[in-house]
Amino acid sequence: MSHALPSHTRIAVVGAGFSGLCMAIRLKQEGIDDFVVLEPADEVGGTWRDNTYPGCQCDIPSALYSFSFAPNPDWTRFYPLQSEIRDYLRRCARDFGVMPYICFGHDVTGADWDEGSRSWRLDTSRGSFTADMLVGGFGGLSQPSIPDVPGLETFEGTLFHSAAWDHDHDLGGERVAVIGTGASAVQFVPRIQPRVGSLHVFQRTPSWVLPDPDRPVSDFERRLFRRLPAVQRLLRAGLYFGHEATVLGTMVDRRLSTGFESIGRRHLRSQVPDPELRSRLTPTYTLGCKRITLSNRYYPALCQPNVELVTDPIREVRPHSIVTDDDTARELDTIILGTGFKVHDNPGFSRVRGRGGGSLGDAWQGSPRAYLGTTIPGFPNLFLLVGPNSAGGYNSIVFTTEAHVNYVIACLREMDRRRLQAVEVRRHVYDEFNRLADERLRGSVWNKGGCTSWYLDSNGRNGVWWPGFTWRLWQRTRRFDPREYQLQAA
Repeated sequence: MSHALPSHTRIAVVGAGFSGLCMAIRLKQEGIDDFVVLEPADEVGGTWRDNTYPGCQCDIPSALYSFSFAPNPDWTRFYPLQSEIRDYLRRCARDFGVMPYICFGHDVTGADWDEGSRSWRLDTSRGSFTADMLVGGFGGLSQPSIPDVPGLETFEGTLFHSAAWDHDHDLGGERVAVIGTGASAVQFVPRIQPRVGSLHVFQRTPSWVLPDPDRPVSDFERRLFRRLPAVQRLLRAGLYFGHEATVLGTMVDRRLSTGFESIGRRHLRSQVPDPELRSRLTPTYTLGCKRITLSNRYYPALCQPNVELVTDPIREVRPHSIVTDDDTARELDTIILGTGFKVHDNPGFSRVRGRGGGSLGDAWQGSPRAYLGTTIPGFPNLFLLVGPNSAGGYNSIVFTTEAHVNYVIACLREMDRRRLQAVEVRRHVYDEFNRLADERLRGSVWNKGGCTSWYLDSNGRNGVWWPGFTWRLWQRTRRFDPREYQLQAA
């Protein structure tokens, strides 16, 4: 069901994934009812609604990958499955009463700041309206990235991205190519390998693959979590600080990750007996430079007789084949793209235009930046959720979401107290934060680990990770400091 747009609202939230739903729930808890959530799809869930490829699963433990105010004692796996995360978000939207505020089927086609009225004008696929504040839960993993491969558009077989899996297409007995060997491919390759006739996995750079510690959550554990919620909260805290400790190896001293590298090499040796294949699967960069993957099935799948690991670069795609630089043409029926997302060049950035008509894309010039990952000068009353430089290393992104939502709530309280109409982060505050972020990340494994990853934008800047421990982000967003902002009274 889609709800009608108002002519004006206090707060417009874009996206009904983890971030957008968290914002909506906290607004209701704060006693604020004058808001809408704009969602282009027909249900909630964000990336966990859209990514339905075989084997899709989170690599953050389920006890940690949930709202702190909505623990779920019924997870069936230590690492949550896609379908369970999607159902959890649906349940939260229903139980916390925010479904009536969500306008489904409303794609935001433009958002323009009007200096005269000090409000945002939003154009959607189903109409226009104005809002005092715009909160963007765009999601960094929402726009699939299609590789720039010559001839890809000429392929006459079946072609799809892992984020838009074609479940109606039967892969049984087919000649299938997978382009990309990142986190998604590591999960779905073992699932499709037994069904296909032949599988050609095109690898540019090998991933670090560590043993997967996932296991079922026992009935006893679920009963314990339901009867004693404090036990699950204690587990959550322990998991948080355990993941937080990875900052020591990614930013403090990269040598601290060598123990995990040894585990990865031992895992590779034990699962890939062929020394030549093992050599091509061995990373030459520091662990953590790219996303670490967890799997006990990926390496064995690559060892099967119907699988070929291709490391020669792709020269071109033809109507029925892929040709590599060594002149080998592999005949194919289906190509699956496991090539990630547009994190730094999301098309939505060009649709948000601030003072003077310049877009976020214009302001960033290929390198997204924000103060504390959320506010940008020239864009009054705009808050991004999990924006640039706010992801917490290898910790739960839901933690960052809640920190940013708390910051927006603190800002709204300050605006009410002072009767403010608009707030805008000061340029020098924004510039200093980003200068320090760049400085602290300069020697990190993400910047200096010897790989090329989606963490770095086209200008070579790391615009993804928070520059340190995430408890500092939580600490800095607990209150809103009006001295850091230009304030406009009502």
